Amino acid sequence: MTMAARIGRPMVTLLGLVCVWWGIARWGHVPPYLLPAPDAVGRALWRQRALLGDSALTTLTETLCGLALGVCGGAFLALLMALSPGVRRWTMPLVLLSQAVPVFALAPLLVLWFGFGMASKIVMAVLVIFFPVTSAFSDGLRQTPPDWVDLARTMGASRWRLLFHVRLPAALPAMASGIRVAAAIAPIGAVVGEWVGAASGLGFLMQTANTRFETDLMFAALLVLAAMTILLWWIVDLCLTRALYWVPVQHAQ
Repeated sequence: MTMAARIGRPMVTLLGLVCVWWGIARWGHVPPYLLPAPDAVGRALWRQRALLGDSALTTLTETLCGLALGVCGGAFLALLMALSPGVRRWTMPLVLLSQAVPVFALAPLLVLWFGFGMASKIVMAVLVIFFPVTSAFSDGLRQTPPDWVDLARTMGASRWRLLFHVRLPAALPAMASGIRVAAAIAPIGAVVGEWVGAASGLGFLMQTANTRFETDLMFAALLVLAAMTILLWWIVDLCLTRALYWVPVQHAQ
C-alpha cells in the first residue's frame, strides 16, 4: 500500500464521519447542548486553546509516566515468571485479579490513598496497562521455538544465556504488541483518575464542562484526547518498528 493510500483512507473516513455528525447536528433537530455542531466544537477548540493545552499536558504527563512504569514493571515480572514457574503460579492470579476489579471501583481508593495530584492517576494508568504488557511478554517468553532452545542447549548455553540470548529476542515482537496496546489504553487510566478527583487534566475539564452543559468544550476536550492518544500510539509504533527492524511488517491491502 502506498503512503498516500495509507493516509488518504483514514482521512476520507474521518471526513465522512464529520459530515454525518454535521448533518445530524444541523438537520436532526438535536439540541446543541446534546450534540454541538462541528463548527461550534472548532470555535471552542480555538477559544479555549490555552486551557485545553494545559489540560492535555497534565494528562500526557500522567500517561507517559504510567506507560513507562507499567512497561518496566510488566517486563520485569514477565522475566521473573519466565525464570521461575513458582513465581508465575503465585503472581499470575494477582495480575488477573488486578483486571477483575473495574478501574472505576479502584479510582476512588487510589485518590484516597495517593491524593488528588498526579500520583493517583499514574498508578491508575499503571494498573490499566500492566496486564497487557505482562501477559504478552510472558506468552512470548513461553512460546520460543523449540528448535532454537534445543540448538542453544546443544551448544552448552546456560539457563541465563538461553533466556537473554534466545528466549528474550524471540519474545520481543510479542512484547512490542503488548506495548502498542498499552500505549492505546494508557490514557484511560489517567482520565478515569481525573474524573474521580483532580484539579487539572482533560478528564477534569470534561467533567467540569459536563456539569456546566458546555458540551462544545467537552467535545473539544474529547477530540484533543483522541488526537493525543493516536499520536502517542503512532510514535510508539514507529519506535518499535525501527527498534525491531528484523521483524517483517505486514501491510493491509
